[in-house]
Amino acid sequence: MLGEIWDRATATQPVPDARFVLATGVLALLLVLVPATWPRVRLGVTVVHEAGHALVAVLVGRRLRSIRLHSDTSGLTVSRGKPRGPGMVAMLAAGYLAPAALGLLAALLLADGRSVGLLWLLVLLSAGLILWVRNGYGVLVLVVGGAGVLVVTWYGNGQVQSVAAYLIAWLLLLAAPRPLVELLTAGRRRGRTSDPDQLAGLTRVPAVLWILLLLLANLAGLVVGVSTLAPDLV
Repeated sequence: MLGEIWDRATATQPVPDARFVLATGVLALLLVLVPATWPRVRLGVTVVHEAGHALVAVLVGRRLRSIRLHSDTSGLTVSRGKPRGPGMVAMLAAGYLAPAALGLLAALLLADGRSVGLLWLLVLLSAGLILWVRNGYGVLVLVVGGAGVLVVTWYGNGQVQSVAAYLIAWLLLLAAPRPLVELLTAGRRRGRTSDPDQLAGLTRVPAVLWILLLLLANLAGLVVGVSTLAPDLV
């Protein structure tokens, strides 16, 4: 079984033509822009956001304590360590950078014909996060999401797997900037516990500037991701 999983995960598939790639991109854009579907997309972005916090927290030597995902699409990652310093700044900044970073990785894998490998990577990410999630709703989200990707990976044909992989990559790239735009437009109405506000408290750089810097990084990731997925469009 492990051998078969490894063979599937490392196998390459033909890269779809430009029309297929563009069609999945348009569908992903609609899912991001339409009010009825955005909360579901945002929940997926939140999962990756919290995974970014968690991964960087471990990398900078902090002790990861818990992850929580909530039905209002918010999340919370708790870690222990120095309350100030570069490690804390990196951990806080990683959340809003994580979806675009994962989207870029997905684009690179797809450009190399590794759509199934991308899906298996997402299954592993879901399994790893479950170990740290400490609320029932969060566990349910990861189990349902991970199981759905696993079913597509194991039972879906090549076309279904390609649609799922490209749609996920596009969603990560296109959705990453929107939460930052929402923070920017909220102005003083946003809570003072947001990541940019915490970064402002640590660095004395205004929260608005942090939002703009993170947004610029996400938009740059979107441009690079689009040029990787659909080079004919750039």
